[in-house]
Amino acid sequence: TDPLTGALNRRGFAAACQSELARARRKGQALALAHLDLDGFKQINDRFGHAVGDRALQHLVASLQAGMRPGDVLCRFGGEEFVLMLPDTGLEEAVATLQRHLATLSVTPVPGTACTLTFSAGVVCAADEEAVEVALQRADLATYAAKRAGRNRIERG
Repeated sequence: TDPLTGALNRRGFAAACQSELARARRKGQALALAHLDLDGFKQINDRFGHAVGDRALQHLVASLQAGMRPGDVLCRFGGEEFVLMLPDTGLEEAVATLQRHLATLSVTPVPGTACTLTFSAGVVCAADEEAVEVALQRADLATYAAKRAGRNRIERG
């Protein structure tokens, strides 16, 4: 796990993802992956300091975890990037889930501040026979599209 946020790290996520992907394929179920990038994180660190930046990351994870189902998996992928795995979830349901997370996060200030957060996200469903890494690359590209389109949004990949 990531020591700052308590979310899985990449290694833990890779193990969880491989087993979940195998289960989804065996049962013919969808597996959605969302790549999230916190908007304006550098400005938060620059304006409020790294301690508030750390609290912002912890706040993001707490907010996401509060709205996750028991089988969903959250990973800190690096810096202010996170990946959310949503088993047995189709693309439109995953987009709706991320929109709910974004709406909640954007009105709940980081503890001890008046600062609220938003994220940009790319959401995909792993295709049959597609490696997790390839699906995550597609989600990452969709995240960049969300950033280019103005941030604070979810794009399908």
